[in-house]
Amino acid sequence: FPDTRAQRCWFHKIGNVLAALPKSAQPGAKKALAEIYNTEDRRHALDAVKAFEAAYGAKFPKAIAKITDDVDELLAFYDYPAQHWVHLRTTNPIESTFATVRHRSKVTKGPGSRAAGLAMAFKLIESAQTRWRAVNAPQLVA
Repeated sequence: FPDTRAQRCWFHKIGNVLAALPKSAQPGAKKALAEIYNTEDRRHALDAVKAFEAAYGAKFPKAIAKITDDVDELLAFYDYPAQHWVHLRTTNPIESTFATVRHRSKVTKGPGSRAAGLAMAFKLIESAQTRWRAVNAPQLVA
């Protein structure tokens, strides 16, 4: 997919930013980060990034760099229909799907052969898909 645009995961980005801050600054920073990714459009999100930078930039430049260096990839979801934003902001649905496979692989100490591993992954994911949440506005996916 050479033409596919990149979207960074907000869930993981928040964790990385908070890890670069002291515990006392984390609650306020978490609210400020939510202000960035929950705004109604890209312009307001960029304003929220500037506000976050102004509030925390002087004391915590490493935390700010984690946002400002990736701002285009973090805000790429604004280029798509608003109904899909909830799905595009995070990679957790993908990771939770493969968590089942990873857990089973650890318990069985590996799949044995490549064919057995692929079959196991396929059957576990096939079983997990019955619990997946449907995509909002599927008519807009095409």
